[in-house]
Amino acid sequence: MCGAERCCWKDVHHAQALSREFREDVIRVARNREPGVLLKDIAADFGISESCLTNWLRAADVEDGIRPGTTAAENEDLKAARRRIRLLEQENEVLRRAAAYLSQANLPEMMFPLVRDLAADGVPVTVTCRVLKLCRAQYYRWRDEPITPGELDEAYLANAIFDAHRDDPEFGYRFLADEVRAQGFEVSDRVVWRICRDMGWWSCFGKPRRRKGSRPGTPAHDDLVLRRFSASAPNQLWVADITEHPTAEGKLYCCAIKDLYSNRIVGWSLDSRMKARLVVAAIEMAVARRDADVAGCVFHSDRGSQFRARKVQRALTRHGLVGSMGQVGAAGDNAAMESFFALLQRNVLDRQRWATRDQLRIAIVTWIERTYHRRRRQAALGRLTPIEYETIITPQTATAA
Repeated sequence: MCGAERCCWKDVHHAQALSREFREDVIRVARNREPGVLLKDIAADFGISESCLTNWLRAADVEDGIRPGTTAAENEDLKAARRRIRLLEQENEVLRRAAAYLSQANLPEMMFPLVRDLAADGVPVTVTCRVLKLCRAQYYRWRDEPITPGELDEAYLANAIFDAHRDDPEFGYRFLADEVRAQGFEVSDRVVWRICRDMGWWSCFGKPRRRKGSRPGTPAHDDLVLRRFSASAPNQLWVADITEHPTAEGKLYCCAIKDLYSNRIVGWSLDSRMKARLVVAAIEMAVARRDADVAGCVFHSDRGSQFRARKVQRALTRHGLVGSMGQVGAAGDNAAMESFFALLQRNVLDRQRWATRDQLRIAIVTWIERTYHRRRRQAALGRLTPIEYETIITPQTATAA
């Protein structure tokens, strides 16, 4: 280092050590100097270099807005912002690498190798452990000793068990435990069983454990309709089915029950899940709305699991309804209900894209009660609506709307 550079370095450190008040006084004197007084004379009077005083004046002009530039406060904010941006970039890198690390086919059991790799790429261990909620002390212990003595001993034991299993594949874990104990390993049968389970080393004579099967469902009903979709009186033959339609929130499922005497929808239920409770709710509504003794009424449906559920069978038994089911894969066995859902599909479901389930629910219920029941005349009913047909043909069975 030359003499000029040494003097400049000393001036810088000397200027940094001076108080803020002293600096402001020097700047004030320099700004208010008399004509003809040079900056180097003022600098010499205060014991600083002329370049240092010039820098002070330039910085003061920026602070006071006399000349363009960034102030000290702005420089500090800029430095802090850069530090925050750098920290956010590191945290995003940690999350990105962690997502890739955990998406591996064989999910790793330890995150410390990821911390080590990120540290090698310049991400501080403190940042990685804070984002992943890991203990730094445990990481450093693992880094100093990646494989513990216990893990090493278990690896040797597993190797001995594998050799014994390869020599005698018919041996179970108890015989394998005897073999490795004869080689000098002090191990229990339970530890050998755990290692064999984790590695999939089983006796070739071992029988796979049978899983408990689910309870058998209720038996299907016979087909009492045989595609004769007509009824001579109310509450004589009901047909039911379930349809679904997508919305932006997810699918909406609708279960409807139609009385084939007047083709009226006597019960319905809508839900976000296709469960047995959907059918039970429709049955309960149908029984309540008919306000009559429905015992002996044939309840016909397909062989879907919802209609065969125990809850549905109990509901049928509770109200005295007689179950009937068509054949599997034969849509014609329930054509009367399929035709209604096709009508609902054309007039409501496919008319627009539905944003919410509530929006679609209101549209379905409104179309059934306002349009289908009261405005849509049917040739099979003598050009009457279902409500008119029940009111005119059988006044004694008319029900409240």
